[in-house]
Amino acid sequence: MRRIDIPSSVDERPLPANIERWIEEARQRIEVFQDRWDRPQMEQFVAADYRHVYQSLDWTLSTQPILGKRFVEWGCGFAVVSAMAATLSLDVIGIEAEADLLAHGRQTVTLCDVDVELVHGNFLPPGAERLAADPTLPSIGHPVACAYGQLGMDLDDFAMVYAYPWPGEDDFHEAVFNRYAAVGALLLLFCGPNDIRLWRKTS
Repeated sequence: MRRIDIPSSVDERPLPANIERWIEEARQRIEVFQDRWDRPQMEQFVAADYRHVYQSLDWTLSTQPILGKRFVEWGCGFAVVSAMAATLSLDVIGIEAEADLLAHGRQTVTLCDVDVELVHGNFLPPGAERLAADPTLPSIGHPVACAYGQLGMDLDDFAMVYAYPWPGEDDFHEAVFNRYAAVGALLLLFCGPNDIRLWRKTS
């Protein structure tokens, strides 16, 4: 894979007013969700820097060749990134294994009035778990069906993948993408504050 450098000036890109509003509304809903202590850790949710993600996604679509319009978010949670991506003329699918989070994602899609398909399932293609060096990674072992089978699609049908990997999972996400995505597809990873990585599969 080839790393594509996103310029540091990307955070100067303006956000549309509706995106700013969606981000603030989502922040408030996520805070309420996180204040609940009656759920196990795997059902908790950590929000990305949605402003930075939108700016990076907008920059990518404005400057980089892209195979098509199909966009998938791995572990979409509240589906904020999926909703924002839908405003950028992408055909968006969000995949989430946790039913409670998916319900919040559906609420986001409804509130934002965007065309996004959300799927309850595992974002890992069949056999992808064997690429993990650590079998205890949070993305492994979800007792839900593979999302691609439900969709009648494969990972290589998508032009772009977005994910926010748990700490220590970025190498695994990159390996899965490199093994199963189409040549020329893009992977956008939010890995923490001021750390967004863009990759293109080259072979």
